[in-house]
Amino acid sequence: METPGAEATQAVLTIDLAAVVANWRALRARHPAGAVAAVVKADAYGLGAAPVARALREAGCDTFFVAHLAEGLALREALGPGPAIAVLNGFPPCAEADRAALLPVLNTLGDIESHAAHARRRGAPVPAILHLDTGMARLGLDARELDALAADHARLAGLALRCVMSHLACADEPEHPLNRLQAERFAAACARLPPGLPRSLPNSSGLFLGAGFASDLARPGCALYGINPTPGRPNPMRQVVRLEAPVLQVREIPAGATIGYGASARAERPMRVATVAAGYADGYLRSLSNRGVVGSFAGRPVPLLGRVSMDLTTFDVTDLPEIRAGDRIALIGDAPGTTPDDLAARAGTIGYEILTSLGPRYRRVHRNG
Repeated sequence: METPGAEATQAVLTIDLAAVVANWRALRARHPAGAVAAVVKADAYGLGAAPVARALREAGCDTFFVAHLAEGLALREALGPGPAIAVLNGFPPCAEADRAALLPVLNTLGDIESHAAHARRRGAPVPAILHLDTGMARLGLDARELDALAADHARLAGLALRCVMSHLACADEPEHPLNRLQAERFAAACARLPPGLPRSLPNSSGLFLGAGFASDLARPGCALYGINPTPGRPNPMRQVVRLEAPVLQVREIPAGATIGYGASARAERPMRVATVAAGYADGYLRSLSNRGVVGSFAGRPVPLLGRVSMDLTTFDVTDLPEIRAGDRIALIGDAPGTTPDDLAARAGTIGYEILTSLGPRYRRVHRNG
């Protein structure tokens, strides 16, 4: 008899690349005014930047955003020449980035000066993206720096600006007054720069704010991966991820027995308890403990019991007598209560954190690529 391998006790994270592509196409249809890029920073929100970007490139996406230089270099190696890859956090001028044809996002006057000087040294323009802060108070030229740049466009000599961007702070709250204020500030700021520069404003939720937020390039991230860009309304995006953890053991416990660390859960009746191979070390957050979180099995709910521990989580399978060791319970999926947004609501966080916390011990399977 063949001995089961490591995969038998390893949780499996399945990423539906066809769903990612469908989400990108749906977002592109919402933005007829201009192109739609893909934000694949943080390893495509934990789902695999290389396979996600390849699938999107095949579908026609030609611009990608990452956060760090190292992410940009790795993505260039995965994609090869052609697609534009912009680094949101910027980077100092370097030969490595030049060879990879990466676009620095210029967040300060110092960034502008250093890359303009680099262009003069190498005797060729440096492609880049200019970032203006219109209300985030995070990265981007502030009002003082914008005044200096508007007074002296020669600072941009040697830079081949692909676009000017800003980032919406409250796009997931459609009625927030800062949305309109940022759009107005962005338009006013762009009017003070050299004419004809393409503009980039909407993120995932920004694509649902209406025509007043359209621009030459949209930059969705979370919506590509199935996170709801319209909180409080039905999710218009397809679900992308499914996380299934193997059942290691099923035991019967009497009424009154306690389960897990801290004895925080108590059996109110004789129960069957399934222990699965996933815990907070894998990104299944400890804050989900005792929050009524459910998994699913064959489409039926499976309530979580007690605390999530480092490597293990326990579930109530009393009403599912068919579950045995070796079966798999879906911890994240499309069943009610199991989407990343559902888990986030129970854990007191956001779907972004649920996805980006998914750990390296999961076996990742990309399908429909």
